[in-house]
Amino acid sequence: MVRGIRTARLLAIATVMTACAATAPAQSPPTAANVVSPRPSAAPAATATSDPVKQVLARMSVEEKVGQLLMPVLPGTAADAKTIRKYHLGGVILFPDNIKTVSQVVALTNGLQAAGKMPMLIGTDQENGMVSRVGALMTKFPGASVIGDTGDPALARAVAEATGEELHALGINLDFAPVADVNVNPRNPVIGPRAYGDDPAKVSAMVAAAVKGFADSGVAATAKHFPGHGDTTTDSHTGLPVIKHTRKQWEKLDAPPFKAAIAAGIDAIMTAHIVIPSLDPSGDPATLSKPVLTGLLRGKLGFKGVISTDALNMEGVRTKYGDGEVAVRAVLAGADLLLMPPSLDKAYGSVLAAVKSGRISQQRLDESVTRLLQLRQKLGILRKAPEATVARAQEVLRSAEHRKLAAKVVRAGR
Repeated sequence: MVRGIRTARLLAIATVMTACAATAPAQSPPTAANVVSPRPSAAPAATATSDPVKQVLARMSVEEKVGQLLMPVLPGTAADAKTIRKYHLGGVILFPDNIKTVSQVVALTNGLQAAGKMPMLIGTDQENGMVSRVGALMTKFPGASVIGDTGDPALARAVAEATGEELHALGINLDFAPVADVNVNPRNPVIGPRAYGDDPAKVSAMVAAAVKGFADSGVAATAKHFPGHGDTTTDSHTGLPVIKHTRKQWEKLDAPPFKAAIAAGIDAIMTAHIVIPSLDPSGDPATLSKPVLTGLLRGKLGFKGVISTDALNMEGVRTKYGDGEVAVRAVLAGADLLLMPPSLDKAYGSVLAAVKSGRISQQRLDESVTRLLQLRQKLGILRKAPEATVARAQEVLRSAEHRKLAAKVVRAGR
């Protein structure tokens, strides 16, 4: 009985195989002309999973992604691990109140890195000159206007590299410098000597050189303040400046240094809380303007790096909307990094709610987080947080070489 069943099954299988062979298209014998090397079907998936940025992004929750966009000031001289973990913060900006001694700053930055779930972006405004947040510990390099007066881009590059080296030794990996504004208005109350000068060509050369200098040091640089804060009589810390440049004037006066910075490989560009009606007639400051950030900076100028807002606690960006809404509108406009929100709770909660409601799409959120992760990858801190040491900091800060360079710049700028 068993043998009969097996025989019947074999006959049925043979019949099916014969039918399939009869209906299958004829196959040509393989020749050199029609043999194609097999393509691994798993290649696309392997490529996706081999991208370390995508791997990190895939493991993040929505709450963690929103936290990555925020870079607040945290008071005190020691790491506030509780706040960092509560809001899943991706970064912190340091101010003079955070700075006391070399050993204290090293302990602070190492503590910040230890508190974060992933390596932190630790920033500061070390332009040198009148804006020097870590100036009490570092070599006193002259400001941009003095460097501009030298007419020597090589000195701009050397100062940026030395500044970056000192910041890096302290555990700071992001500098909100250089200033790329062309200070064409002598009455400008907020830029003035922070700019390399009033000539777009000279400023462009200096900015490009500084970008390369920061890159040499391993610290990320930020060109500011886009689309150009050089022709104002209002301080955006206390009001909302309106610049009446035509589009042609903007192209000629304000745009060149930012174009030069992008060509030199700038890591980040900071927005300005200013209105230029020829670029966006809505009356919104550039920080909240999609035509300016996404249309102009991303689209026309082709910038692919991180867009950071200027400080969100400044009055120039708070005149029309509440603090939570400002954070949401900045993201919708195209910003990736929300700097110094006046209320961390409002900014985090409002952006998270906007993502969950669909007002900010998951794709839009992922675009910003990806750029922030790519910056970490470029700095070599995507997976492993850096660790500063007091010995290295003491070796680099105010070194004889750096003090000699500062003196050289002063002499050349006279």
